[in-house]
Amino acid sequence: MNSKLHMVIDGKGRPHTMCLTAGNISDYTGAEMMLDDLPSAKVLLADRGYDSSHFRKELLNRGITPCIPPRCNRKVQYKYDKLIYKQRNVVERAFSKLKDWRRISTRYDRSATIFFSAICLAATIIWWI
Repeated sequence: MNSKLHMVIDGKGRPHTMCLTAGNISDYTGAEMMLDDLPSAKVLLADRGYDSSHFRKELLNRGITPCIPPRCNRKVQYKYDKLIYKQRNVVERAFSKLKDWRRISTRYDRSATIFFSAICLAATIIWWI
């Protein structure tokens, strides 16, 4: 059983929106599911897995500047601000805080709904810490 967790994090490392997808689903497909729930922002930081022309266009239509490094096999290499991209460690630290919860890091739950419920509980506590 494999799954991916997609999260939208604010500048303070607090989770806002989460989505759990199957492990074989691409990252940008999971991100497109959360487009309607995105908070207002100027820039969206994401890793190479979220590099998609359609996803970039949707972000630009919403007035959000994508700061996503392009994949190395992409024909059109988009530029991104490397200084702003360094702030992505806030996202990595938020995932690290979730992994501090043993139940989430080892994935004891077999059901995706129960696993996602545990993630939501941990995210709620992380929000207030």
